[in-house]
Amino acid sequence: MRFVLWGTYCDNALERRTPYREEHLAGLKQHKQDGLLITLGPTETSSHVFGIFEADSLEQVDTVVKNDVYWRNGIWTEVEIYPWIQAF
Repeated sequence: MRFVLWGTYCDNALERRTPYREEHLAGLKQHKQDGLLITLGPTETSSHVFGIFEADSLEQVDTVVKNDVYWRNGIWTEVEIYPWIQAF
């Protein structure tokens, strides 16, 4: 199943994410290699994050997101995950 993620960043996210960025990117790289992550990134203003996942369940994606260093340290302030049907 595919899932979309939409979320928000904290104020001053570009500065506040700096100590966690390497760990965050390494985790994303691993999820991509494992086939779980299709794409993920910020909006141009770095106010929101958008992602697409391929997973067995919503709970699997939620666990991955909640274990991300950005979530654990308040860089992502809110996330919503939805099952997604790709039309084409």
